[in-house]
Amino acid sequence: MVVLGLTGSIGMGKSTASRMMRRLHVPVHDADATVHALTGPGGAAVPAIAAAFPDAVRDGRVDRAVLARQVFGDDAALRRLEGILHPRVRTAEHAFLRRQALAGRRLVVLDVPLLFETGGERRCDAVLLVTAPAFLQAQRVLGRPGMTPERLQQVRAKQMAEPEKRRRADVVVNTGRGMAPAYRQVRALVRRLRAEGEA
Repeated sequence: MVVLGLTGSIGMGKSTASRMMRRLHVPVHDADATVHALTGPGGAAVPAIAAAFPDAVRDGRVDRAVLARQVFGDDAALRRLEGILHPRVRTAEHAFLRRQALAGRRLVVLDVPLLFETGGERRCDAVLLVTAPAFLQAQRVLGRPGMTPERLQQVRAKQMAEPEKRRRADVVVNTGRGMAPAYRQVRALVRRLRAEGEA
């Protein structure tokens, strides 16, 4: 079974690439979706978050806006939160990989925004980076509710520089050229990796 890492900075089109993979019937483990489940009502991480960040949990629910304010710009608080979430995300990822291996899948995707930053590429056979020009990234991100140029700059500062990501990736898809060319590139990659997974 080939494990493909899918990554990309904020606003680069990674979620779109993930949907393309699903459209091509490739199983995808979405790290962000797992975090949302862990921190949602009844989520497995809620008690630990309540203990570490009591103001961020009300009536058994994590108030994501409050939690974000508490950890954004505070490296120690962010490390505490990551210490709660990352092991649980990895456990879910391992369970996903076991299920797909037992199902005889030839190709699976690990969708991880900070794949390179966390050393996650070591768990993958290949890495697909989704990228776009910086001006287009800013255009996409600043259209989101609550985003400001300052916040975008803070997010970028915590992520690996784009040239280094491109250097490390096995395949780079530029969504700035349009979604149709990006889809054709993703489809060709899926065909090639499925053939490798069968070998």
